[in-house]
Amino acid sequence: MALYLLSVHGPAKRGELGGYASTEEMEKAFAATDAFNETLKTDGYWVFAGGLKEASTATVVDGQGESPVLTDGPYLETKEVIGGFWIVDAPDLDVALDLAARGSTACGGKVEVRPFEGAA
Repeated sequence: MALYLLSVHGPAKRGELGGYASTEEMEKAFAATDAFNETLKTDGYWVFAGGLKEASTATVVDGQGESPVLTDGPYLETKEVIGGFWIVDAPDLDVALDLAARGSTACGGKVEVRPFEGAA
């Protein structure tokens, strides 16, 4: 088994509905994501998952100099940001890709799959 990060990408400016077109669409995606999370747990893939607040709440820390420099906001200026993620323990990349496809369907967003260092 190997660890994979499944990161959900969405609009940097999410607004009140988190980037969803309607309250109903948002509630449907949240319910589907909760069901997907339960499946990950039941099937033994679950390690950890979480949703993130808007990128504007980020603080970038640069500790390369004599003292750390703190900067408000995201590190990169971009139209899309990571809005949430799953960390899964999957036997191989094919399974991780299948899980990402199912997660993408559930949450209604694009999902990037990246293995952790040392992953098989």
